[in-house]
Amino acid sequence: MATVNVNRNVTDIFYRYKMPRINAKVEGKGNGIKTVIVNMAEVARAIGRPATYPTKYFGCELGAQTQFDYKNERFIVNGSHDATKLQDLLDGFIRKFVLCPECDNPETDLIVSSKKGTISQGCKACGFHGPLEVNHKVNTFIIKNPPNVNPASQGASLTEGKRSKRTKKGENGDESSGNLNVTATNGTGATNGDGGEATNGDESPNESISTPATPAVDEDEVNWTVDTSEEAVRARMQDLTDGAKNMTVSDDFDKTEKERMDIFYELVKRKRDAGELDSVQVHKELATEASRLDIQSKSTLVLAELLLTANIIQEGRKYRNLLLRFTHEDKKAQKYFMGGLELIIALHADELMPKVPGILKLFYDSDILDEKVILDWSQKVSKKYVSKDVAAQIHERAKPFIQWLQEAEEEESSEEEDDSDVEIEYDDRAKVDSLRNKQPVKPEPKKAAATAAAAQEDDEEGEDLNIDDI
Repeated sequence: MATVNVNRNVTDIFYRYKMPRINAKVEGKGNGIKTVIVNMAEVARAIGRPATYPTKYFGCELGAQTQFDYKNERFIVNGSHDATKLQDLLDGFIRKFVLCPECDNPETDLIVSSKKGTISQGCKACGFHGPLEVNHKVNTFIIKNPPNVNPASQGASLTEGKRSKRTKKGENGDESSGNLNVTATNGTGATNGDGGEATNGDESPNESISTPATPAVDEDEVNWTVDTSEEAVRARMQDLTDGAKNMTVSDDFDKTEKERMDIFYELVKRKRDAGELDSVQVHKELATEASRLDIQSKSTLVLAELLLTANIIQEGRKYRNLLLRFTHEDKKAQKYFMGGLELIIALHADELMPKVPGILKLFYDSDILDEKVILDWSQKVSKKYVSKDVAAQIHERAKPFIQWLQEAEEEESSEEEDDSDVEIEYDDRAKVDSLRNKQPVKPEPKKAAATAAAAQEDDEEGEDLNIDDI
């Protein structure tokens, strides 16, 4: 069977981490066509991940449903897909979920906490341990289906530890421990006299007298439950840092975009009513929540709806920092914000329609809207957010400001052209020619003077050395 490097960016033929090439087989016809990944189990064992993870990743990337047949080790992706395409997708999965972010070594483990909804990664090669810095749809599947912990792969200490713990309990008092286990199982919470007074040999008499005995329940019999109410989830999210919030995966990611927009709407509304929008920490929290819900660009629509009213001039100055956090260097967010401005202007048309040029200039001077975004918006009247008549009226009112922007742009371009004309005078060839013309002119006086002086010296020397004259 042909093998390739787990990290295919490494071209070393002696690379020790190998995996089989994906072998795909297309079955069925028409709507029932599907691709069976024949050797997915072997590939998964080579990369150290359950076979369901890369299969589900393929489904998310291809927009197709997946099926798992654990008994026969058949892993299916609906639709017709060739092995080369699946192999390229597998490289993306390995890069995101297998390779260590520090040393690019594939000897890593995924530590999934279903209780906290987080995924961590640990590297056996360099010792790196940290949260998985990937936000993908397959994260939800991994959290709901964590890797099975095999005690054999963890060494004998895991099983021996439990066995020795149970043995020690039996040696300290079989009768008392037996009675306590019975009462714990029955759930009555009552203990008999022997069980209540029984103590281990390691405990001091004072401890046995001062603290009442509690029923000893085996770890396997404890049922851990988590409060999943909305208030409890919100309280746990507040305890997390901004980075951890962004990496936390919840069921919100599976909701529709409208539902996620509604979640963000309620959060901003709650912060606004509480008067907390002046805090930088709240700004970061809102930006993190928008990123978690994957609505970073469209969130400006919600902000415009909740923060701006007929008193838009004062509110634009007041919430400038918050709006900048969402629109800075994000053309798409600025376009959605323009749509939000159209909605606000249409809602308060009597007061705001005459102020359209001033409103646009305010947000332009505040760096919330870029020049290119405004000029692109002015090219076409859209009825996406308001009626076409209202949109045309807004564009008509905005013409003075648009004309001012265009004239400023033309002046800048003309200045650049003038500068470029001046630069042509300093061509390299002109410099060389001028130097060539000037080179013979400068040394001539010096050379002539030096020649005359040398001749005069020769004459003087000649006169001194002429013996016949003497």
